[in-house]
Amino acid sequence: MQTIVVVDDHPIVRQGLIRLIASQPDLQVVGEAEDSDSALEIVRAELPSLVLVDLSLKNSSGIELIKDITTTLPTTRVLVVSLHDESVYAERALRAGARGFIMKTEAIDNVLIAIKEVVAGGIYLSPSLRSALLGLQFSHQGSGKTTSGFESLSDRELEVLQLLGEGKGPGIIAQALNLSVKTVETYKSHIKQKLSLKDTTALVQYAVKFCLDKNL
Repeated sequence: MQTIVVVDDHPIVRQGLIRLIASQPDLQVVGEAEDSDSALEIVRAELPSLVLVDLSLKNSSGIELIKDITTTLPTTRVLVVSLHDESVYAERALRAGARGFIMKTEAIDNVLIAIKEVVAGGIYLSPSLRSALLGLQFSHQGSGKTTSGFESLSDRELEVLQLLGEGKGPGIIAQALNLSVKTVETYKSHIKQKLSLKDTTALVQYAVKFCLDKNL
């Protein structure tokens, strides 16, 4: 029996995933959580085969949770199930230690395929994402170019950029990521420097366009 913990800040989504998993005789949900602290507590107690993680969690970061799980419990695998654009976030999730990435818009059958692939020791990526990552790898090897644009941002900086683009102010961002407002302002400065943006207005405009382009 493969055991699973479901981590998502939306109760309806958690219950949907739990029901889906319960339909499989070889899978069992042993815990659920809406934030990183609760998730880590459950994962350390249950030592599950797999953790399903959304990237947006209550007052915490899914990327940081992935890093914590894979660092402290290397035998526990992580699969990201998220609405975040896979073309932007999947590579970062994999670098953090996830063994797969599937979007919530995928068919239910594909979610089950992803779960079973990862618990069996494999890596799950959609065909389009697998091709894109392979193409990116060969492109970097052939060109020798360094990353530019949002690719040069750290995981935290990308999270701040995303929230700025969604219209969130520094105080809300600080609360969402469990940071101080001063730290958020520091991240904003780093983003402006990396993206060669002259001021906060230009940063917000870039962030809004970034979010709109991802949702097209």
